[in-house]
Amino acid sequence: MGSLDLPSPICHRLKSQQPIDETSLLNLFKSQQNHLNYFFKNLDLTQTLSFTQTLLNSRGTIFFSGIGKSGFVANKISQTLISLGIRAGFLSPVDALHGDIGILTANDILVLFSKSGNTEELLRLVPCARAKRAYLVSVTSICGNALAGVCDMNVHLPLERELCPFDLAPVTSTAIQMVFGDTVAIALMEAKNLTKDEYAANHPAGRIGKSLIFKVKDVMKKQDELPICREQDLIMDQLVELTSKGCGCLLVIDEEHHLIGTFTDGDLRRTLKASGEGIFKLTVGEMCNRHPRTISSDAMAVDAMKKMESPPSPVQFLPVIDQQNIVIGIVTLHGLVSAGL
Repeated sequence: MGSLDLPSPICHRLKSQQPIDETSLLNLFKSQQNHLNYFFKNLDLTQTLSFTQTLLNSRGTIFFSGIGKSGFVANKISQTLISLGIRAGFLSPVDALHGDIGILTANDILVLFSKSGNTEELLRLVPCARAKRAYLVSVTSICGNALAGVCDMNVHLPLERELCPFDLAPVTSTAIQMVFGDTVAIALMEAKNLTKDEYAANHPAGRIGKSLIFKVKDVMKKQDELPICREQDLIMDQLVELTSKGCGCLLVIDEEHHLIGTFTDGDLRRTLKASGEGIFKLTVGEMCNRHPRTISSDAMAVDAMKKMESPPSPVQFLPVIDQQNIVIGIVTLHGLVSAGL
């Protein structure tokens, strides 16, 4: 069989690749670190403080805009501010010229991210935004750019060079933009004295929010879901109650529903091993734990989990009682995990 002559384009696609070794990869990370250090060493803090104060004093919405990779960064920073309870948004420079600029008002700030400061789409957006009387801020890395000359304020982000060997792919510049934007966001968070509870209120579906918002009463089982019995009940008569409620225990109560103790499936196994057939005559009250860990319904759910995991040994549930020691519910480790805590 003769040799296969591949068409030129295919030959190009089959160009040999250089293997990546540990040393070359480490050198790239060190180079990126050096480029970022250049940014930190040369950033004008006075200029940055003025920018941060301008955002803090905003009476309207802080909009961010950019094209390409800078656009992704601008969008992300706007989302960070929103999550902190700060009115912000992303305004696409392309969509803005087709109607979206209608959202802009004289009370708003428009922050334009661009490495070069000569991005055509942003330059076209400026006169339109100025007609809406918004305050314009450019965030750029190349000195003497066009965008800085037409905005009310410019923030210079010092860029030594891109990590790309051709100094073209925007990888260092976007990293700098992200670090800058997110750091300013946290400065605003501190200036506004945002509390942990306020932050959690903005993240109700996440684990952070759940751990700071959910209380035991929000995740506990109650009423018909409770595996309850009396202390005089025979252990063997309560097996269905012990196994059917999915709690792995019995809550032993008196006639007024005061908690007397708990009897777990572990207690059942130990009692059976120690007593043999004698278990048929034993009552729950004789073998229950009369000093179980308990918790109130108003306690934080995350505190319930910590209490379950505390020494001397972890437990899988906590009876929930009121101030009169009356059983009103039960919270289980499985229930907490299912709730995303």
